[in-house]
Amino acid sequence: MKRTLLAFLLTATLASAQHPAADEPGFVPMFNGKDLTGWKTTGNWLVEEDGSVSLHPREGEKGWQRYDAYIATEKLYGDFVLDLEFKINAKGNSGVFMRVADMKEPVKTGFEVQILDTYGLEKPGHHDCGGIVRGTGPSKNMVKPAGEWNRYTITVKGRSVKVVFNGETVIDTTLDDIKMADRPNLGHIAFQDEALRVWYRNVRIKELN
Repeated sequence: MKRTLLAFLLTATLASAQHPAADEPGFVPMFNGKDLTGWKTTGNWLVEEDGSVSLHPREGEKGWQRYDAYIATEKLYGDFVLDLEFKINAKGNSGVFMRVADMKEPVKTGFEVQILDTYGLEKPGHHDCGGIVRGTGPSKNMVKPAGEWNRYTITVKGRSVKVVFNGETVIDTTLDDIKMADRPNLGHIAFQDEALRVWYRNVRIKELN
């Protein structure tokens, strides 16, 4: 009994260390739950009744190279911890972009943690959910089945990047080590418009000095 309790407490402690609590000091919400103040986009991103932000693709929209349709912060961020939840449909696709210097070229001037319906994939690569696109794959496939909420906690400090995916550290590396040494230390945070439904909620950030 004591051993079981000890294991439970250890698991809870590790989870708490990797996932910041909702009321942890320093975190601020990135959406106000009412409108898109502080963000810019030409895409059809809407605030839902529950405060989540979701993409409702317009008829005829397709593809991922419509960069102005991505939803991006007006503010630039350097070192931070970004904590959020996301949900996609079957075959869904989106992505969390960070430190984008030029929103006309987000792939070349920032980097992306992938969001993709790759549930059940045995050996995920850089372009699968949890990976840094064109950089490195996650150590483990942690994405839930389509329709369920997932959580990312992404820490970017200096050149280091750490991704905790549904409670598991799946990436702990540096931009230099994944051949992204040219990426800037300051830029926009953005979510990709792939013309496919996607939901984001509880998006919070803690800037690091």
